[in-house]
Amino acid sequence: NLFPPQHLDDDTVSGSNWITENNVGRSLSQTTKSDRKPYCGYKQQTLSKREQVEQESLLAAIQWPKLPDSKIAFVQSTDPAHSDFVIVKPSRFFKVGDQLEVLVHMKDFQGKPKQYGGDYLQARIHSPLLKAGATGKIVDCHNGLYKVFFTLFWPGEVKVSVSLVHPSEAIQVLLRLREERPDRVYFKSSFKSGRYSETTECNICLPGDLPVCNFTDLYTGEPWFCYKPRKLSCASRISHAKGGYQKGLLTREESLFFQSDVNIKRPILSSGPDSVIVKPKAFIDSSSIDRAEDSMVSPSGYYYEDQWRSRTHWIHHFNKSDDITKCLQGKVIHLFGDSTMRQWFEYLTAFVPDLVEFNLGSPKNVGPFMSVDLKHNILLKFRCHGPPIRFSTVFSSELHYIANELNGIVGGRNTVIAITIWSHFSTFPVEVYIRRLRNIRRSIIQLLDRSPKTSIIIRTANVQELGPEVSLFNSDWYSFQLDSVMRKMFSGIAVHFVDAWEMSLAHYLPHNLHPKEIIVKNQINAFLSFVCPLQT
Repeated sequence: NLFPPQHLDDDTVSGSNWITENNVGRSLSQTTKSDRKPYCGYKQQTLSKREQVEQESLLAAIQWPKLPDSKIAFVQSTDPAHSDFVIVKPSRFFKVGDQLEVLVHMKDFQGKPKQYGGDYLQARIHSPLLKAGATGKIVDCHNGLYKVFFTLFWPGEVKVSVSLVHPSEAIQVLLRLREERPDRVYFKSSFKSGRYSETTECNICLPGDLPVCNFTDLYTGEPWFCYKPRKLSCASRISHAKGGYQKGLLTREESLFFQSDVNIKRPILSSGPDSVIVKPKAFIDSSSIDRAEDSMVSPSGYYYEDQWRSRTHWIHHFNKSDDITKCLQGKVIHLFGDSTMRQWFEYLTAFVPDLVEFNLGSPKNVGPFMSVDLKHNILLKFRCHGPPIRFSTVFSSELHYIANELNGIVGGRNTVIAITIWSHFSTFPVEVYIRRLRNIRRSIIQLLDRSPKTSIIIRTANVQELGPEVSLFNSDWYSFQLDSVMRKMFSGIAVHFVDAWEMSLAHYLPHNLHPKEIIVKNQINAFLSFVCPLQT
């Protein structure tokens, strides 16, 4: 189900003009308008110089290579079945800690080598018998060649797998949809007074000249609009829900770039050996844990015997529910986000016998939810992030923005906060996501300023199963772009990362929007290891 206020007068400023870095409204002379074409019929954001510079550098960092021609025939697009990879010097002596390099050659459906880059690939190394796996770093040479670099973390036979998620030709379509069709997932709200009710369409921006209700958040400036009901007032809104998915987004030619058994998440095979033998290190080097910043070490970890081992910190395995109880005793845990964060709530509530869910009468799968352990004084809460959110029905009174929630938390050493926010933003221009993260980041910095001992953990995005439909709304490529932005925006702050991206990509289980329990267990182990670090 990741499938997914008054009527303000029209002069209301939108965007981050509401609250600036120092919470003082500023005169227009100090602001610079964003000069990209507006993604909205409403107001453009007004950004401070500093916000503008950051936004431009974030957008530049995720820029994707363009195609040489705007129209490329399907037969000239990337064909994973004709493409292949080779391991560079596969029979040389490899030991744990070494780098392994792989060259990928892309070809089209006629078997001709591609002359340009921009394909989206995923790659991993794995040893099935050891339940070991790790992701690789992919470098696009912009000429149809890709280099993939792996770090060899364990001894034994190590197999290489490379897959084409989308050809470069499909990525151009995804880019176009993101800019031109932010309405391709739409939402609705119900308005009710007495026995009379109406439902209207809602979104971050609405086309046309019909009257609207402006539900822009007064504190964060996050925009949200619904068409005004014919008879009822805007104040009578009672609920928010996903409306649906637009159909007919692609031309016939474009749809050929999105075929499940042809060019979406298809394996690319090796033209030679696809595995290497890795020898153990002569001695164990305990300093091999990199004390670098969590968000930037790549890969950030690897699986061994189905347990995730981080390269940036020690992970304690909370295999007994008592270990979790001991860690969380006396704490309040706030979980904010989408259904992938709800999985943490469900896992902890199910695994810890004394944590009992208190029935708040909330809609199933939507929340808010709360579990309580009175004996050990533990309070666990889940709440979904604010719109856009593709949940079935969220009561208007429960539509809270994470930034505002954080402002209402005192914090301290017994306060734990976990946040994930990504999947429901994949259909919008990246600026929408940047604004949301800017607001959340501001609240995190203020919270850590008043209560530095608060534990704050960010769960990254994860990969998922893709078909022709899902790709247009929730492709891994969209998630990957948002995730890159998130890691950059939250680096240099005292927050920790649970790398759900690598944990879903490096694992042997099929990709799933809601990863299976063994992966969630590993996420929880990483999460709790930040909350209760081993005293070493």
